[in-house]
Amino acid sequence: MGRLEGRSVLVTGAASGIGLECVRRFADEGANVAGFDLNEPEGDAWERATAEAPGEIFVRGDVREEDSVRSCVEAALERFGSLQGLVNSAGVAGGGAVHDLDSKHWDWVMDVNLKGTFLFCKHVARAMLASGGGSIVNIASIEGLIGSQGGSAYNASKGGVVLLTRNMAIDYGRAGIRVNAVCPGFIVTPLLESVLGSEEMKRTREFITQSHHLGRLGRPEEIAGACLFLLSDDASFVTGVALPVDGGMTCGHSMGHDLPEG
Repeated sequence: MGRLEGRSVLVTGAASGIGLECVRRFADEGANVAGFDLNEPEGDAWERATAEAPGEIFVRGDVREEDSVRSCVEAALERFGSLQGLVNSAGVAGGGAVHDLDSKHWDWVMDVNLKGTFLFCKHVARAMLASGGGSIVNIASIEGLIGSQGGSAYNASKGGVVLLTRNMAIDYGRAGIRVNAVCPGFIVTPLLESVLGSEEMKRTREFITQSHHLGRLGRPEEIAGACLFLLSDDASFVTGVALPVDGGMTCGHSMGHDLPEG
């Protein structure tokens, strides 16, 4: 029996990257899955990801638009009857030094990463309150926990997601709704490739890779595994946590010394 057998989970940003991998993992664990994204999944990616799902639905829409969010949640409820899980994975990258940052760019990053998370939490929490509880996982970032050069808008948006998560854990705990955040390090996804995939960014990418103390970047399935844990009964006493899944990047700085022999 899968860890999500008999449950229905909605995933945003489900067309690619971490979101699509979450869909695949949850389906393998027996969940009905609903996906939401601005874009369609490429090729047969959705069909392959949901091959093991008892039921599935994909809705196109914009996380910034409340009517679109409401329609997606209503469609999932009509299809499955209730929702026991939500993973907010939709996100965009963006930033720069504050003095040089266009306000429209700031608004775009905030609207997708923070407002979009809020809107899905709002409408799914209402459904969970009506059905007796559930688990919400918000994908934040280690850059919502620590600063990084040039990360102003992105870091501020993900820091907002972390604190929104903690507040919701307080507000909804006694109603049987657990709310947690996963804070990934740098994960090999289309979003990361759009930022670090060019030849000009090769040295930056290598520096970032070595900043992870496991000596590599992360994989989407490693984030999906953390989300699965937080959605499952294995995490039944876990709420309000911002869980770094970052290959040790936030542990501190390495001084470059070799391990002692022995």
